[in-house]
Amino acid sequence: MEELGRYAVDEYNKKANALLEFSSVVSVKEQVVSGTIYYLTIEAVQGGEKKLYQAKVWVKPWMNFKELQDFNSIADSEPASTSTATA
Repeated sequence: MEELGRYAVDEYNKKANALLEFSSVVSVKEQVVSGTIYYLTIEAVQGGEKKLYQAKVWVKPWMNFKELQDFNSIADSEPASTSTATA
């Protein structure tokens, strides 16, 4: 899974012209389709700060196919916390 995590970060860096540095794969979920879709939670370093990212990678090994379908910062995908004040 580390190889898949590194692939996701490398592909994201190419597409977004970013400089993320792969650190580790925190968790993996698999969905069997025509091939397998891997939902990876990845820890990566950006500007000296570790952040968590969610990546979606589609793999069809018999076709030598691998595609990064989605890559987002987990902080970006979480709803902003709201505080409610009582009067």
